[in-house]
Amino acid sequence: MNDQTSAKPRKPTPILADYPHRVKDIVRYADLDPQGHVNNAVFATYFESGRVAMFRDPNLGIGVENATFVLVRQEIDFLRELRWPGHVEIGTALAESGRSSFTLMQTIFNGDICSAAGRATWVMMDTTTRRSRPLTDEALAKLTPWKYRGE
Repeated sequence: MNDQTSAKPRKPTPILADYPHRVKDIVRYADLDPQGHVNNAVFATYFESGRVAMFRDPNLGIGVENATFVLVRQEIDFLRELRWPGHVEIGTALAESGRSSFTLMQTIFNGDICSAAGRATWVMMDTTTRRSRPLTDEALAKLTPWKYRGE
């Protein structure tokens, strides 16, 4: 096979407007590693800030009695360096939902440049049995307005 037929198709560049929930944060000096750019672990913290802000939004309120939501998977594609000083905007959107789980897509933008894109999967867990349980219709209805707006 030649290189052109074996190459994986490129993922489209994320567009911040496709992510209905957005929150801003600052790049802190403490976020840097010895190379002078934001450490890879801090990207996960920025994504967490975006998710927490979304879940704490009064319009979402997906709390379910005797249940909690736990992060079971996180993927991050690092696209560009982030440096200090600076600001970031974290976009979050619902990508899909299953029986007991849902997946969020997220991006980190520095101005017009997308520095990272990721996915996070959450499972609804019963607080007594500590096992997954089906998402409620109410929780799904509250997640729906946050659906990803891109293709």
